[in-house]
Amino acid sequence: MKLNEIAKALYFYEITSSIDNIEINGLEMDSRIVEEGNLFVCIKGFTVDGHDYAHQAVKRGAVAVVAERPLELTVPVIIVNDSTRALALLSNKFYDYPTNKLNLIGVTGTNGKTSVTHLLNEIFQQLEQETGLIGTIQMKMGKESFDVKNTTPDSLFLQRNFDEMVKRNIQTVFMEVSSHALDLGRVFGCNYDIAVFTNLSQDHLDYHDTMEDYLRAKSLLFSQLGNNYDTNKPKFAVINTDDPYNKALIKSTSQPVVTYGIDSNADVRATDVKLNADGSSFMLHTSKGKLAINSKLVGKFSVYNLLAATAAAICSDVPLEVIKKALDSTTGVNGRFEPVILGQSFGVIVDYAHTPDSLENVVTTIRSFAKGKVYVVVGCGGDRDRKKRPMMAEVATNFADVAIFTSDNPRSEDPRDIVNDMVAGISKDNYKVTLDRKDAIENVINIAEKDDIILIAGKGHETYQIIGDQVNEFDDRKVATEAILNKFDKEN
Repeated sequence: MKLNEIAKALYFYEITSSIDNIEINGLEMDSRIVEEGNLFVCIKGFTVDGHDYAHQAVKRGAVAVVAERPLELTVPVIIVNDSTRALALLSNKFYDYPTNKLNLIGVTGTNGKTSVTHLLNEIFQQLEQETGLIGTIQMKMGKESFDVKNTTPDSLFLQRNFDEMVKRNIQTVFMEVSSHALDLGRVFGCNYDIAVFTNLSQDHLDYHDTMEDYLRAKSLLFSQLGNNYDTNKPKFAVINTDDPYNKALIKSTSQPVVTYGIDSNADVRATDVKLNADGSSFMLHTSKGKLAINSKLVGKFSVYNLLAATAAAICSDVPLEVIKKALDSTTGVNGRFEPVILGQSFGVIVDYAHTPDSLENVVTTIRSFAKGKVYVVVGCGGDRDRKKRPMMAEVATNFADVAIFTSDNPRSEDPRDIVNDMVAGISKDNYKVTLDRKDAIENVINIAEKDDIILIAGKGHETYQIIGDQVNEFDDRKVATEAILNKFDKEN
């Protein structure tokens, strides 16, 4: 595509030299992977400024550069006020607005995003649709999986991969949408058809400072559904009305609102909810009728996730019997209330719970069926929201018999300082500190007795531990498996 044609997407810009007759074969924002014929877009990040690497991009073959200030380069420079917005506009133009050709469902909230998107993926696969998924764990196109760096990647990554999904005849895409992505403009240009809100509780206050700002960021997904009504491609906002922040989110959108809940009189609701160690059952009520659901997923929080997925699927005209088949058969998501079962007499559950609310949900669920002691191994990430640290410790000591505080991606912080923040003000003494996470898991497994349950919280599906600037291989599930097998060896 010619550069002067791509640049029409920007409307207002300055150029240092003519951009006519320059052929662009791709866009890039990382100077290290620029190829001959690329258009390089300078993006200011938290630690790196792309403007400082524009010369490197030109040396690698960039034939033009988009920047927020004049640069002395041998190729044309297109100067814009906001290169992040420009990247989204240019990406959409270059890839011919791919999300206009997809049914795009975005899910936001503090907890449940991964579970809801995976549930939706299973529902739509029951229709034998080709589906796509972008989230915390991975990106999927049909049956093929790819790694992703962020919960919600940048606009160039998104539009490039949406275009690939269109080429693969994928019809519906499910996407986790983080507050960071919304606030930083990573999802500019994504034409969402359905926006889903799960819940809001304390998290990311290192970035947002206040819950009000966190809520504002989440609300952007719903306001960005647009203000017009298209009968050929209707849009919907799916809102959890049991969450106290629901009214603010409902006010943020002009699109039809579909509510779901357990305690409220919602459009999609669950009654006669029964929770046990083997799953959840409830009567599902919808405008299309009602059905009995018997799910293998455990806990009240899982019922909310099932309802959220159901509401979004109904908005996409998925028949109720298809929804029921998927909800009854799904076994959940890696690292979300995932048991480690090797025939031991005690339970081990690995979960991603890394907020006070999610930790309380998981521990109280375990308490509802535990016959022995409940142990919780948990830490808090370094260089992240410090305000939630004592809250996490309070939940652990209030709801577990014994809490073991340990490291969880300490990054640049000293793990001891993180744990000190956690235990500050804790009145109970039913906790231990074992800074090495591997030792913490091994020690608690060694002391566990028949019918006890160990929750290893905070990392879930993650297969790494970030210490300083090093990313080390670490998987709670593997460490727990090895510890259980070693215990077997010692006992035999």
